[in-house]
Amino acid sequence: MVIRNLLRICAALLLGLAFLAGTGTAASAAPAADAADAVRTIRYDASRSAEFRSAVDEGARIWNARVGNVQFVAGSPADVVIVADNGWPRARVTSLGRGTIWMGRQAVQEGHYTVRIASHELGHILGLPDRRTGRCTDLMSGASAGTSCRNPYPNSAEIAEVERNFQNGLIGVATGVTLTEAAAR
Repeated sequence: MVIRNLLRICAALLLGLAFLAGTGTAASAAPAADAADAVRTIRYDASRSAEFRSAVDEGARIWNARVGNVQFVAGSPADVVIVADNGWPRARVTSLGRGTIWMGRQAVQEGHYTVRIASHELGHILGLPDRRTGRCTDLMSGASAGTSCRNPYPNSAEIAEVERNFQNGLIGVATGVTLTEAAAR
């Protein structure tokens, strides 16, 4: 009787694990991950980003390849809306992982690289502030690195800050404020 009950319990556990593995919520019988270890998906809508669509998609791919606890996915309902306009690029962050990005044509007309612009503005959505260091190795230095800078990749400190932001629910930018470098040129 004891063995039969033990076999039933084991069978129930195996069926439960098989169900979880089939739904994508657990890949193995390993202990469940903490909520802090979960990957946060940020859906973005770049359907109104006009000629910047491929730059936005590439910026999202760059971040996805470098951070582990957050991933950009094109889709809706969108957490982030990206639009094209004739002004300077800017972002309005409403909360960590949410907001609006304007891919302004003015910076491109002045010679700035579209993929760097997209990666930089997505960095704001990930909680990173502008840091006008003038160094091309610093993605968040933005336009201060000059028009010859074509580096669209976050450095190790920026990557670590994004990981901490999403692990701890922190944000390094003021919410509801539009971040732009137009006045800093």
